[in-house]
Amino acid sequence: MIENLLDIYSNKIPAFLYEIADSPQMLRLKGIGMNCGCEYTSFPLFKGLEPYSRFTHSLGVGAIVWNFTHDAKQAIAGLLHDVASPAFAHVIDFMKGDYLVQESTEERTSSIIASSVQICRILKFLGLFVEDVSDYHLYPVADNDSPRLSADRLEYTMGNILNYKFGSLEDVKRFYGNLKVAENGEGQEEICFSDEQIAEEFAYKALECGKVYVCDADRYAMQYLSEIVRRAILRGTVTEDLLYTTERQVIDALVSDGEGEADWKRFCRLSATEAVGRRESGASVAGVAGEAGEAGEGKADCKDYVYPVRMIRAKKRYIDPYVAGKGRVSELCTGFRNAVEKFKSFSFEYRLEGKSAL
Repeated sequence: MIENLLDIYSNKIPAFLYEIADSPQMLRLKGIGMNCGCEYTSFPLFKGLEPYSRFTHSLGVGAIVWNFTHDAKQAIAGLLHDVASPAFAHVIDFMKGDYLVQESTEERTSSIIASSVQICRILKFLGLFVEDVSDYHLYPVADNDSPRLSADRLEYTMGNILNYKFGSLEDVKRFYGNLKVAENGEGQEEICFSDEQIAEEFAYKALECGKVYVCDADRYAMQYLSEIVRRAILRGTVTEDLLYTTERQVIDALVSDGEGEADWKRFCRLSATEAVGRRESGASVAGVAGEAGEAGEGKADCKDYVYPVRMIRAKKRYIDPYVAGKGRVSELCTGFRNAVEKFKSFSFEYRLEGKSAL
């Protein structure tokens, strides 16, 4: 179903975007997932998710930018924004201590683009330079400051609304069909909604996605995997450069020695978390039905207590869309404003223990 999104994003994607997407540097992203390794665990929330790669996401971002701008420079920047994503993506941010900003994975973008003969040839044909397309933060339709709506946030939100079953393909079509580029309240261009009610519905679904991104299961899995990768690097079975291949290649290296193989098997068996000690009222930050990160979920079946206890913080993501000519949803809807404030105020100041069912 996620693959169908491309047809929604643009009815005519230019050939140069497909040609750049066909470069080895971009094709590598087919082996990098959007769920940052969580899909390899046994958490109920992530088991059985539809495959969703950084390649699919990136092509979608490029298509969205093209649809709203018809500007080659901006569309290519959107397409290439994840070209430097390492295996397990933001897990490596956790490994580098960048769990609150989550931008350390963008460090190699310019050098990877410049190293591609195929991408550079197409850029030259279009009269563009590497610096024109290596920083998508320059283009507000492609990316802007949170919680505004950009092509990047829009694409992964649409994909995850489907993957987490928060909405249908028809919902996504309705949301997308209501969008246009307009001036926001700060005098800048932004992807905006035309209808207040549709914007509000989208904002609530995006907030549900945001809760999943920082739920106990997600945070614990990413932190635990980052420690596995760090230990493998210290042992020499994984290198920094290997992280810029595919997840399959990194996994093969991880399990190439006994310690790494045991680590990986324990990671894949993760199926629940439990808060250690007193926890604030309000329990799960996610608050979605059946959320696997809720404290103690699945406890009766979890017998393999081999996991460390960690206090884990993470970047809170939500979208506060702008309704053209009216304002942001948080300004127009008290309920949504209160929901966002509750989400933002949730404290990660408690420790988590991982558990697995044998």
